[in-house]
Amino acid sequence: MRSAELRGETVDQVLDRNLAELLQELRVAFTGVQIMFAFLLGLAFTQRFGDLDDFGVAVYTVALMTTAFATLVLLAPVSFHRIVFRRGQKAALVAVADRMLAVGLAMLVPAMASAVLLILDVVLGRWPAIVGSAATTLLGLLTWYVLPLSVRRSGHGRRPPHDRPRHHR
Repeated sequence: MRSAELRGETVDQVLDRNLAELLQELRVAFTGVQIMFAFLLGLAFTQRFGDLDDFGVAVYTVALMTTAFATLVLLAPVSFHRIVFRRGQKAALVAVADRMLAVGLAMLVPAMASAVLLILDVVLGRWPAIVGSAATTLLGLLTWYVLPLSVRRSGHGRRPPHDRPRHHR
């Protein structure tokens, strides 16, 4: 309600806009996770896969499972939408989709880090792989969580209250 009032929109317009923004974010995230999941599924059927040691198989399993879980969670809003479609529950859909997108993105950090660990372990060796995976994790955490949370807490970039549009009815 507050967002609608501040932007001069109805609640339905806010929900429609929020859903459209969430769907766009899901499209971007899902494209990447699809490619990674397909790669990991095919990897087990390559000739070199049999050469992996126990560490490599364990890392592969973590990469595959976190990518599978991220895929399921990122697809969940689609199923949710189909089930509540035209039932007047768009607010619930937006709230659930928002949470699912956040959880799916969080699952992508270990998925990507373990995929990097697996590939670099095969290509460069164990220690460069650990460094590359740690750097991937660190960069993901910094850019996906630390930076946005820091900006959110600081309030930087917010319009001053007197600059916000007010629409009276």
